[in-house]
Amino acid sequence: MGEHLVKKINNKENRAEFIKHLLDDVKALELMLKQNLIEDDIIRIGAEQEFCLITDSWRPAKNAEKILNAINDPHFTTELAKYNLEINLDPLKLEGNCFTEVESQLKTLLKKAAITADKYDTKVLLTGILPTITKNELSFEYMTPSPRYWALNEKLKEIRGTDFKLHLRGVDELTIYHDSVLFEGCNTSFQMHLQVPPKDFISSYNWAQAISAPILGISTNSPLLLGRELWNETRIALFRQSLDTRSSSYALKDQQARVSFGDNWSSESIVDVYKNDIVNHKIIIAKDIKANSLDELKEGVIPKLSALALHNGTIYRWNRPCYGVGGGKPHIRIENRYIPSGPTIQDEIANFALWAGIMMGRPSKYDDLSICMDFKDAKSNFVKTARMGKDTILSWMGNHISVQDLIIKELLPIAYSGLKRMQIDKEDIERLLKIIENRTKGTSGSQWQIKNYRWLRNTMKQDDALRALTKAMYQNQQNEFTIPEWPDLKTKPEINEASHLVGHIMSTRLFTVNKNDIANLATSIMKWKNIHHVPVENNSGELCGLLTWTHVERQQKLSHNGNEKIVADIMVKEVITVQPGTTIKAAISIMKKHEIGCLPVTQSDDLVGIITIKDVIEFDNGKSV
Repeated sequence: MGEHLVKKINNKENRAEFIKHLLDDVKALELMLKQNLIEDDIIRIGAEQEFCLITDSWRPAKNAEKILNAINDPHFTTELAKYNLEINLDPLKLEGNCFTEVESQLKTLLKKAAITADKYDTKVLLTGILPTITKNELSFEYMTPSPRYWALNEKLKEIRGTDFKLHLRGVDELTIYHDSVLFEGCNTSFQMHLQVPPKDFISSYNWAQAISAPILGISTNSPLLLGRELWNETRIALFRQSLDTRSSSYALKDQQARVSFGDNWSSESIVDVYKNDIVNHKIIIAKDIKANSLDELKEGVIPKLSALALHNGTIYRWNRPCYGVGGGKPHIRIENRYIPSGPTIQDEIANFALWAGIMMGRPSKYDDLSICMDFKDAKSNFVKTARMGKDTILSWMGNHISVQDLIIKELLPIAYSGLKRMQIDKEDIERLLKIIENRTKGTSGSQWQIKNYRWLRNTMKQDDALRALTKAMYQNQQNEFTIPEWPDLKTKPEINEASHLVGHIMSTRLFTVNKNDIANLATSIMKWKNIHHVPVENNSGELCGLLTWTHVERQQKLSHNGNEKIVADIMVKEVITVQPGTTIKAAISIMKKHEIGCLPVTQSDDLVGIITIKDVIEFDNGKSV
């Protein structure tokens, strides 16, 4: 998430000061490009690994800061949520066995994190979205207490003017309001960096955009969110909507999202990309900056362009242009942000080799993509592959081709050529690109999760199925199998801790009736679905009553007498409810005390589930249905 020592812009003086630094940074970068001060004789790679921290019961942990302090290694840093951490890998020259070196360092650092986490009864998991995240882990209690995160959250909400809304539709559908940016914390990625020569930046950047869809298509690993089966790479839609500052109105107006693929091919230079971002996106956070970049240049000092870097860090392009200084030399690079974390380290490094190889092997006919491909095709391809994964049919250079065929027939040969050109070790090229070939022809991370989650749901409640799936993912990662080698589940993984909160065992598939419905409709629904309790809602969708089987029998007697009643006439009006965070033990006590057979579950006055005597009995027996 970038620089942490930041603040909201609270007054016009702060804003004016930061904007001056931002504009001077743009001018300084233009001068450095004109004076050929940007490094152009070396190609480096770098990466950032985000990962999840989970408890022994396979749920999100919330001790990231404690573990980070215990690790005590500058390679590690916090992330937005308390159940995530990030590793910043050392940059390496793109040559020889660099990918083996990246893999080796990543394994060493993740092992260090795992050993430390184990001391706190916590495990490390690589996955795009942790399946066991619930609405509970999206509360402020789970936000890392960093000035950057709080400032970002407050400013984005201020700009939007209302709470955020998610609406995702896949096999299932998720529509929910939320009051913070913490939904973004669900996303964990493997971010890859490639340094590029300034004169080739625009061609490289546009090429990175064009190849995003097929690379994403075979790398998807995030199909589940809050127990819903959504997109193959749900991160793409979730990230965009969780940080969306745009507001709806009756007027038809174009507004650019802060999380964006872009609207057109880039032109001129990296400076023009930055200028467009300043034009299109409000400045939301600032920091105290002492040195002026133009003054530093005059004095022969290479500036860090801190204001520009900070603003760029609040605009979430899937391919982000970056400026940096290393060893006293300035450089520019492209950051690939769309690849999810996992399923394994080997899969991630193979993705890295594929992307770098395709980038470096770009055929000259694609130097000017504006004459080869409509940008809207590239953008449409990206959204389609996020939805459908490797089954997508793409529009590619005027033709239609499947993701699998494009990877196998065109892009893998380009990757081989690009890696050979950079003199990457032959064994690494063969090993890593073979992983890509096998995955393209076999199973992706999202496909494995979907298939096995569906199998688990045949015999398990949602919460238990998600925990069992997470445990299986963890075990496969420990075995260091690449994703096509992961076996399908044939037995249910044992999960240590029994569910202990109402939200873990409640039924979320609810049949409800309106208080003004004819009572016979309600009784018919109960008979047809063989259910003994039906929540009653008013015209605003709020819980206002409850029907039980007793009311069904009473209604049947009344109907024999020719008395036609509505639901409001026979429902229980004083309804006792619990929340998802209520313990099951407490819910049992409430049922016994009031001699009732069910408890509607509400959250922020909304009905989200129901827990019944049947659920409690199954919980006591340690069963899962």
